[in-house]
Order: sequence, then structure tokens, then C-alpha cells
Amino acid sequence: MIPRRRRGVPGRSTGRKVRREEGTDLSRPERGQGIYNVVVIGAGTAGLVTAAGTAGLGGRVALIERHRMGGDCLNYGCVPSKALIKSSRAAALMRQAGRYALDPVEPRVDYGRVARRVKELRARIEPHDSVERFEGLGVDVFLEDARLESPRSVRAGGHLLRTRHIVLATGGRAAVPGIPGLEEAGYLTNETVFEREDPPGRLLVLGGGPIGCELSQAMARLGAQVTLVDRGPQLLHREDPDVAELLRARLEGEGARVILGAQVEAIVPGRGGPQTARISRDGDLLEVAADTILVAAGRRPNVEGLGLERAGVAFTERGVTVDKHLRTSQPNIYAAGDVCGPYQFTHFAEHQARIVVRNILLAPLFGLGRARADDRVVPWTTFTDPEIARVGLNETGAARSAVPIDVHRIPFSDLDRAILDSDETGFVKVLAARGRETILGATVAGPGAGEIIHEFVLAMREGIGLSRLSSMIHVYPTLSQAAQRVADAYMKTRLTPGAKRLFSRLYAWQRKMA
Repeated sequence: MIPRRRRGVPGRSTGRKVRREEGTDLSRPERGQGIYNVVVIGAGTAGLVTAAGTAGLGGRVALIERHRMGGDCLNYGCVPSKALIKSSRAAALMRQAGRYALDPVEPRVDYGRVARRVKELRARIEPHDSVERFEGLGVDVFLEDARLESPRSVRAGGHLLRTRHIVLATGGRAAVPGIPGLEEAGYLTNETVFEREDPPGRLLVLGGGPIGCELSQAMARLGAQVTLVDRGPQLLHREDPDVAELLRARLEGEGARVILGAQVEAIVPGRGGPQTARISRDGDLLEVAADTILVAAGRRPNVEGLGLERAGVAFTERGVTVDKHLRTSQPNIYAAGDVCGPYQFTHFAEHQARIVVRNILLAPLFGLGRARADDRVVPWTTFTDPEIARVGLNETGAARSAVPIDVHRIPFSDLDRAILDSDETGFVKVLAARGRETILGATVAGPGAGEIIHEFVLAMREGIGLSRLSSMIHVYPTLSQAAQRVADAYMKTRLTPGAKRLFSRLYAWQRKMA
């Protein structure tokens, strides 16, 4: 239903029109005239997938973007961060070469060169999300501010677009805490950090979530002196304490300073030098010098200036309010992606967009039941080293909700591939319903976690139990055997003392019959 991204499409998001692809209805009204089936506001993942899916099904769709095509993921998130992380991992491997019986080398890091590589790789992916590509798909693209004039009309610059349905996909942005002196000192967020080509020097990171942890480790490996500050008792507040502790130990082992349970009270400008952060923790006052400040303290949905009140669309500070079918308080207006949550992941935004396309076009036309956004089996990965991936319930959540569980766990040191790779840090744990093989959640903390987790995702979605994972053939030696080994751990629990005595008698009987 959603056209795949095509590689090798020239040009960036300049607004230049190109010839529409074969099959497009050229008899449609002029751009901006007539009635659209769907007007999409926001050209991030959710908006692009909605627009492409609607056009691919033959619908007439307009896409409005006030800034950069591709949204957060392409420009400020997944794409540039993973490119930066790859360079930092190469630097770390050079320092750790002794683990592989090679001479370790301290890399000569030219941060500007690394930053330019990030931009070059991003530029290679940009055409997939460009104006040219989407106009070629039959989408009318407007690079303008958008404002709802009514539940069925949207103003895009000088155009008033009339439509049957509207999809809000405006995403989110970094939340900036109101710390005295922060604005005057200047700071970076994920929207600006990847544009910088100067080395960060002494880097103060505010926030110990996925973005803060990923960039703290990457910058430290690339030569920055990193101090990470978070108000909570642990990093990655969504994860279990043992996972957070594993990552904290790695960050500190690589030279980063981690200050938890702390509050930045003020930023004091330096006189011709670095600014100073005043940090309170347990009644003590710490001072940390910083050349650069990176704010990674959460996200805020982009709901301002859209005319939501005028169109009667309900929203809160957490975003646009939607039902299980992603409809807002106006039944012909939908929302998808970070603007409505509950998860702020590119892959979840794409999932929601597919639901929206189906519910707008397919359900009414063919009498299909309206689809629900499925947030029960949503995986995510924090791309630190070690990687941390999770799906479903963890031990903290189970304790909070009093769900009876069994925990099956293996360390990566039990995997031959991890031993051969000299990368044994971490573990896999699966939560199963008490006394049963039903998987309620899984956490992988270790090498390749973001790849391994998908076996558990599929098992949970399709109702596959641990006994079937145990019996499935896995390639040797691979890290994916982690899923089989943790399932084997469950199978061992089924061998009760009584069952073992019975089997012993059967074996004894076989010997007598020989």
C-alpha cells in the first residue's frame, strides 16, 4: 500500500516541480483548487507515509511542510545520530584493539570531518523524502505554514485547501527547561547539534534519556569531556535498573561523568571562558565548567499555531487527543506520529500512518472495520554501546502492576558468538506469564540488541511461546541464538524433580530391556 522509497532520485527539497509518474490522473484540478481527499500537515515520517499511501491508492492529497521535508528523523534524529554513532564506534574499536590481539591506537579525531560525513550521508537519503519525489507520486506539496480554518479547510500560505479529511502529523521538538541563564549561555538540541562542525570540548548534557545517552557516549568517544546530568535516580527511566546500571558503568568507564538525582539550578556565564553549571544533589552544590551545553530533557508536541481551537480539535500539553482509531475530536480529522504519541519512534509513526490511510480510504469504501493502532507490541532500541532494546513488559512494570511473572535470563557470556567477538557484556531476559510460556516482554542489553529483539516482537504478536522458540533451528554461531538460549532456560524449568525421577526410571527400564 505504501510505495517503497526509491534510491537515486536526484535533487533536494527545492519545490521544483517534476513530471508526475505514469498512472497519475492529469485531469485533476489545478494545484490548490477543488476538493482533496486528504490534506496532511507535516512532512515527517507519519506525514510522508500518509501522503504516499493516499496517493498510491489513487486519492488526491496535499502535503504541507513549513520547514524541512523528512522531519525530525531525517534531519535531526535517527539518520544523523546513527551516522555519528558509527564514527564514534570506529574510534572506540581502535582504542580497544587489544581485545582482538592487535595494537590499540588512539585515533586522531577531526570532529569537523566527522560532522561533514554525517551531513553527506544525510544528503544521500534526502531525495527519498524530497518535494520532487512526492510530486512525482502525485502529491501536491506546499512549503508553507499551515492553519486549520475549519474541520474541512486548511490555509497553506496564500492557498485555502478544501478537503474531506485532515491528518495532523506535525511531530514534536526538544523541551527546553527553564534554567536561569540557559538562554543567555546558548545551547544545542538535537535540531542543531548535527549542524555544528566545531568540537564540543567540555560538553554538558542535560537529560539521561535515549538521546542524551547516545550523544553523550558518541561525543566522549570522539574526544569531548562529557558530563551528563539527570534528575532521576537512573539513566533511561523506562528501563529496569539493571539495564540502566550496565549503561552507566560503560559510560563512566569510557570517561563520561554521570550525575544522577541532580538538578541544574543555574548557568553562570564565564568571563571570556566557559560557562559554569551550578548543580544541586543531595543538598550539595556542584559546579561544572562547560564549553557546550546539549539539552536532551524530553520532547514537546508541535500543537501551537495550527488553529486547533478554531477547528474544534481537542489537545493537551501532551499532544492531540485521539481515539483508538487515531481520530481526533473531529471525526474527519486524524493525527499520527509524535504529535499524538504515545510513543515517539519513527517506526511507530509509520505504523500509525498506515492505520490512518486504511481508516480514511479503505474502511469507508469497502466496509472494512476501522483499524486500531496497536501499541501492545512496540519495540524500541537505544543505540548506545551496549545497545538496549525492549518490547512489552519489563520487571519494573510488572512490579508496578502486580502482574505474576517468571523471569528467564541468560548472559551474553553464554553465547559462543559473543565470546568469539570478545563482546560479552550484557544479557537477555524474557518475562513470561507465571508458570506458562507466554511471552509478556523481553529486554536485550548487549551487542546487536536492536536486531535480536525482533524475534521476540514476532513471537509476542503471533502468540508464539518459548517452547517453539527453543525448538526453532538457529544458525551457529550467531547472536540471534540468544533468543533460543533464553527459551531453553524456560524449558529447563519444566523439568521438575518429579519429572526427572520419572525419566530416570524410564531410562533404567530401557537399559534392562537392552
